[in-house]
Amino acid sequence: MSKNLTKRSEDYSKWYNELVVKADLAENSGVRGCMVIKPYGYAIWEKMQAALDTMFKETGHENAYFPLFIPKSYLSKEASHVEGFAKECAVVTHYRLKMAEDGSGIIVDPDAKLEEELIVRPTSETIIWDTYRKWIQSYRDLPILINQWANVVRWEMRTRLFLRTAEFLWQEGHTAHATKNEAVAEAEQMMNIYAEFAENHMAVPVIKGLKTETERFAGAIETYCIEALMQDGKALQAGTSHFLGQNFAKAFDVKFTSKEGKQELVWATSWGVSTRLMGALVMTHSDDKGLVLPPKLAPIQVVIVPIYKGDDQLDAISERIAPLVKELRAKGVSVKYDNRDTYKPGFKFAEYELKGVPIRLAIGQRDMDNGTFEVARRDTLEKETVQADEIVAKIEFLLEDIQKNIFKKASDYRENHITEANNYDEFKEILENKGGFISAHWDGTPETEERIKNETKATIRCIPIDVKLENGVCILTGKPSKNRVLFAKAY
Repeated sequence: MSKNLTKRSEDYSKWYNELVVKADLAENSGVRGCMVIKPYGYAIWEKMQAALDTMFKETGHENAYFPLFIPKSYLSKEASHVEGFAKECAVVTHYRLKMAEDGSGIIVDPDAKLEEELIVRPTSETIIWDTYRKWIQSYRDLPILINQWANVVRWEMRTRLFLRTAEFLWQEGHTAHATKNEAVAEAEQMMNIYAEFAENHMAVPVIKGLKTETERFAGAIETYCIEALMQDGKALQAGTSHFLGQNFAKAFDVKFTSKEGKQELVWATSWGVSTRLMGALVMTHSDDKGLVLPPKLAPIQVVIVPIYKGDDQLDAISERIAPLVKELRAKGVSVKYDNRDTYKPGFKFAEYELKGVPIRLAIGQRDMDNGTFEVARRDTLEKETVQADEIVAKIEFLLEDIQKNIFKKASDYRENHITEANNYDEFKEILENKGGFISAHWDGTPETEERIKNETKATIRCIPIDVKLENGVCILTGKPSKNRVLFAKAY
């Protein structure tokens, strides 16, 4: 299993691709650019969904569902928005197939052309704001706080499982507010929720920040983001939250009567995270032996492997294990007792190591005689012998400790890979030889940003929320700058 896994130091990209497949997370499908998320991978996504969904609902949001298809005319109503997605859209032009008259097979019926083409949603702002126009009449109808769990299509030709696929799963929040301040507060709140989820559940440290004008979401006034750093020194945008101003309200004529009786345009936000988080999870924590999963998101938190000779020993071990499994499950711990007789213990150890199960218990005849378990933790690969009457407390401790430990390891790596650069040569040297985030001054112009991107492939990942004001000069142009921004190569 892991013996056949390419080492990260040899080819990080190949290691990632192999691990996603070998660990049964996902695989390429018969549809070019699309993936099949396998049960083990989907179980992780379900845990992500459950945690995020709870956080959304605790802040007053409700789930709804909107159509997969968007009339082309809707996208034309907000110019910057359609320009941002035009090259990625899948378009439905016909609604029927038929058999070819020559018997050669199925063809598109040329007489079944749609009056108006439908776009397979790349994002739902347009269809949702057309709907909000019907829902919103008065200030009493506001705010509207809606989230949607759905799939979207952005026609990608160069794909990588979870990180970039033509179709992917996500959630998209769309809210409507009476005032600018409420909408800005909503966008900031959702950025903070994403950061809390990434750090407390995924054990992935993130930097909260603002995107530059060039990197903003199409149609947004401001884009807030969380940026994570992968083990190869590249950044990954893990979530975004957008203050949309009144752009979509103007485009779709969404107005409300204020308390003062005036007609006013609504203020908007949108925000989302996707199955790209799965890629972040794999790349932040995993090692050359396989996945390393945070206990809070692991489909199996504890696996128990019996070591036995003959059915009698297996029956005795199973009887000993049954009350432990029941007790752990009662405490909310997900447990698997792997008593398959088709695989040897060594194979099972390797399988669960590859799949990143946080804790593995082994019990054989000697352990039965001594009233013990062998306990192995996935993050450090350490093993120890634990008395049976202490095992539940030990497991509870380890689940918390592993969660903290892998977060600390990722945080230490991130902190060691934020480097200041004070001139362009220094910037390029750090980028080439160390990687990670580079904190540097920028003159604030799109032209400079684009030139640095073209020459180095590094982009401005964000202007950190907690950025310190300090006078300096742009690393490229030498023009004045009031603060540093974070550059990195990115996925």
